[in-house]
Amino acid sequence: MLEMYKKVVFENYANFNGRARRREYWMFALVNAIISFALGFVLGLISPNLALVGNLYSLAVLVPAIAAGVRRMHDVGKSGWYLLIPFYSLYLACIDGEKGPNQYGADPKNQLEELDEIGKE
Repeated sequence: MLEMYKKVVFENYANFNGRARRREYWMFALVNAIISFALGFVLGLISPNLALVGNLYSLAVLVPAIAAGVRRMHDVGKSGWYLLIPFYSLYLACIDGEKGPNQYGADPKNQLEELDEIGKE
């Protein structure tokens, strides 16, 4: 889970190209929510002034969160601008991506399956 988070945040910090599987997107969202809650809750209990650190963390992961969302929209064959449509973008983030390559790149799910098959040989 943390490997997926590191990949999204550090390796694809501002990469708005390509596609992101559901797992990549939702693992990033989960870890981000846990860290945000922990920072806000724990530091807020210690001192309300320290709660600012949680806000700084949220600001630091804003660009990676948008980039992950855009790549997720690309996986279902939509433009990243669909993130601006609240409930529809949530629906799109939950459905399976398009099979095979689309205009945004190769299918990340099939790439992983191909690598698994090569490793078994």
